[in-house]
Amino acid sequence: RRISAVTARFDGYVERLHVNATGQAVARGQPLFEAYSPDLVAAQREYAIAVQGQQALKDSGPDAQAGMRQLAESALVRLRNWGLSPDQVAALAASGDVKRSIVFPSPASGIVTEKKALQGMRFMAGEMLYQVTDLSSVWVIADLAEQDIAAVRSGARARITTTAYPREVFEGRVTYIYPTMKADTRSIPVRVELAN
Repeated sequence: RRISAVTARFDGYVERLHVNATGQAVARGQPLFEAYSPDLVAAQREYAIAVQGQQALKDSGPDAQAGMRQLAESALVRLRNWGLSPDQVAALAASGDVKRSIVFPSPASGIVTEKKALQGMRFMAGEMLYQVTDLSSVWVIADLAEQDIAAVRSGARARITTTAYPREVFEGRVTYIYPTMKADTRSIPVRVELAN
C-alpha cells in the first residue's frame, strides 16, 4: 500500500540523476533526478511573457488586460498540470527566469525499489521512472490450520517469531483473513501488519 510511482506528465529527457541505485534510501522531497523538456521550457516562457504583459498593460483597456490575464492563467494551469510545484511557479512569476530543467522530488520517504531512469534517456509522459516504497510497515502472511481459523478475527493482536531472530517477538495486528483455503495443506492465509 505504500508504493509510490514517480512519473512525468510530459515528454522529455533525463538530464541528471541524483539517486542512481535501486535500494538507496530517500527522504520525502529529496531530488531524484532533473528532466529537460522543450515543451516545458516553452510553457514557462509563455507564462513569464504573459505575466510581464499583464504588468505592461496595467494602464490599457479592460479588454487587453482580460486577454493577457486569460493567457497567463491558461499557461499557469498547463504548468500546474505538468507538475510544477507552487514554489517553482512563484519563482518563475517573480523572476521571469525560465529553468532549463525541472527537479523531480521523491514523493515519500523510503527505499528506491525500482529505477528505470538513466542519464540522457528520453521518456514519454506517464512512463514510470522510479518506484519508492515506504517499508516502515510490513506484512507477514501466516498460514493458519483449518481448526484454528475460528479463533482469529480481523483486528486481533498477533505475535510473530522468526528463525532469523529466534529470541525476539514482533507484535502486530491481523488486518485481513483471506477468503480461500489451500487445498493441499488445509490452511488459510492471514495477513498480519507490523512495524518494520
